[in-house]
Amino acid sequence: MIFPAIDLHNGQSVRLFKGNYKQVTLINKDPLEQVKKIASFDVNQIHIVDLDGAKDGEPKNYQLIKDIRTSFSGFVEAGGGIRNYSIARDYLEMGINRIVVGSAAVEEPIFVKRLLEEYGSERIVISVDGKDGKVAVNGWIDQLNVEMENLIKVMADSGAKHFIVTDVSRDGTMMGPNLDLLFKLKQDLPYINFIANGGIRDLRDLHHLKAFGLTDVIIGKGLYEGTITLEQVANVAKNIRQDF
Repeated sequence: MIFPAIDLHNGQSVRLFKGNYKQVTLINKDPLEQVKKIASFDVNQIHIVDLDGAKDGEPKNYQLIKDIRTSFSGFVEAGGGIRNYSIARDYLEMGINRIVVGSAAVEEPIFVKRLLEEYGSERIVISVDGKDGKVAVNGWIDQLNVEMENLIKVMADSGAKHFIVTDVSRDGTMMGPNLDLLFKLKQDLPYINFIANGGIRDLRDLHHLKAFGLTDVIIGKGLYEGTITLEQVANVAKNIRQDF
């Protein structure tokens, strides 16, 4: 799946540059209108991040995400601040197809294991964000001395199947994805479904990712800069098993 990204900050859709909360670009004052536009192109999946929730450790745009879920009939992947069981359950029971767990994978692995056991690997995706191969947490503010690949192995042993991999240094830069990192992960862990995120610009990047066996991708700034269009995203989704 190719996921258009909707990053929520103070009730609006924005983009950050390299995860910096001080470098914010407004995308749409009305995220519901943005979702409506995405749906109008027959794009049936979206990726939502509550940026405020990711930074503060608890959902801050919960009602807005609920409104998006109600208005959008497609596949919704959402995260940001999901760090305890009750919050995760609320999102899953409201109809979010797959919740994104990030910092909790490091800080509360027992909680994540419980989620995987109770809801299954298809409804939980682990977000592994980092710089220079090391994990970053709390809205990418804090970098840990934990290898991204090691965290992925631990979570896979707990039953996780889907992992979003973000090179924070690429996010919002339009520099292209970190192919070296993604290729190494796919080689080392071929049984994992990796979802590429960060720096993806255009169809050429999708070609390169597909060559590595990566067909699940999150696209943010490229859509809003116009280097890839919603029409192209829809076409890729329809022909995901064929050449781009």
